[in-house]
Amino acid sequence: MVTPPGKRDPAAQEREYAHQRALMVDRHVAARGVKDPRVLDAMREVPRHLFVPSVIAAKAYGRGALPIGSKQTISQPYIVARMIELLDLSGNEKVLEIGTGTGYQAVVLSKLSAKVFSIERLNELALRAAELIRELKIYNVTVKVFDGTYGWSDHAPFDRIIVAAAAPEVPEPLVQQLARTGKMVIPIGSEKSQRLARVIRVGTGIQIEDCGTAEFVPLVGRFGWKE
Repeated sequence: MVTPPGKRDPAAQEREYAHQRALMVDRHVAARGVKDPRVLDAMREVPRHLFVPSVIAAKAYGRGALPIGSKQTISQPYIVARMIELLDLSGNEKVLEIGTGTGYQAVVLSKLSAKVFSIERLNELALRAAELIRELKIYNVTVKVFDGTYGWSDHAPFDRIIVAAAAPEVPEPLVQQLARTGKMVIPIGSEKSQRLARVIRVGTGIQIEDCGTAEFVPLVGRFGWKE
């Protein structure tokens, strides 16, 4: 069958995107030190171009963060992989994600954990994410619109929590909803200076590890930054 001029054969387009994904993982993720083979495989599998506006789909497999509307961004591939690697997922965990965006990180997490509960404060982004997750036939991700700094107490405790926005400090409700020996990865700091923290539940307290610099949009909410 001949493809009409100006139209790409869908199968060829998918092969091209798969090739770009593989290059993205090699150049922008593995080359920067992410080693977990499960994380690398999940990122080779998830079609990142579907999670950005179609007008910038060609940039989806580059190294940088991209705008997704509503003054929000999809994080650069490396930081998504780095944060997920820091979670130390084995595949059996219940994960809480704060900041769904268009759902890319939630779908990557769906390949690496048992269940993902994701909270997005902006309705239009949450609707888009839920639609994409349905289209991709992902059945272990649940999205809701809410102030993520409160967490999701109905489904607590969580084995892992990942926060895709920077908080001034670790929100107390999220600490309370972390299972014993659970882990949370969250950027902490001001709009201009942030550090990536891994928070580990130890008894009734927490231990915080500094995992390097970070650059995220602010975590807006009752236990984060005010609008």
